[in-house]
Amino acid sequence: YPVIEQGRVFEDELLMRRGDGSDIWVRIVAHLVDEKTPELGVVWAAEDVSKRKALELDIKRSNDELERFAYVASHDLRQPLRMVSSYLMLLDRRLKERLDEEERQFIGFAVDGARRMDRMIIDLLEYSRVGRHGMAREVVSLAGVLSQAVDNLGAAIAESAAEVTVAPGLPQILGHESELVRLFQNLIGNAIKFRAPDRPPRVTVEFADMAREWVVAVADNGIGIAPEDHARLFAIFQRLVSHEQYEGNGIGLAVCRKICENNGGRIWVESRIGTGSTFLVALPKLV
Repeated sequence: YPVIEQGRVFEDELLMRRGDGSDIWVRIVAHLVDEKTPELGVVWAAEDVSKRKALELDIKRSNDELERFAYVASHDLRQPLRMVSSYLMLLDRRLKERLDEEERQFIGFAVDGARRMDRMIIDLLEYSRVGRHGMAREVVSLAGVLSQAVDNLGAAIAESAAEVTVAPGLPQILGHESELVRLFQNLIGNAIKFRAPDRPPRVTVEFADMAREWVVAVADNGIGIAPEDHARLFAIFQRLVSHEQYEGNGIGLAVCRKICENNGGRIWVESRIGTGSTFLVALPKLV
């Protein structure tokens, strides 16, 4: 056995059969009684993990159903919406001279509603896909992640005259690079979107070395968030401002939370109305 030959702990989960013919999942752990004298033997422990295995199977089934829903959302649901929007715009063009201002406004409302629903389906699809790539975590440079996120926001930064400052020396972590780029792109993009009307956006990205994790802070000088709204901020479809003020479906921060959790981290906010916001992302250190 490896536990005897190499002196290491042996651990495995095996599907076994009882005397009555029923199956049972068993977790087995073994280690030497004394590493210096392996001839003393091995201590074995066995645990019935059938309930956990059944729960894992249920989760897998749920994830498979979610994947099927994502496919339906991206194809079957969006196609009718595109048709509705296209025919409404066609009606508007053909009947333009016969419609009064109020009737044209009604068509505009309908087209805008179809467009927002399409955007919501796309965002929901993005949310459902977080963590479903099946890839193992790898060593990722947070400096490279932030550089790519800022580059992706080049047009928004230029349009808003935003100033984005990223602290040098960002560390490496174990994670999924594409998800982390999306995480910080969402946070910086929100800082630019929810800017105060009387000043250009200023965004700073800094980090702190904690005991077992790195904490990255994305701070802005925007409109801020009331303390009573902090708890629901990261829930899906939560909007704190109207569509008329700012576009969006209230999914972006839910995606951020899901990405953090999928990379072994967590996210929270410190903010008050009118003073800007600081979003803090804690990610585990390399070990």
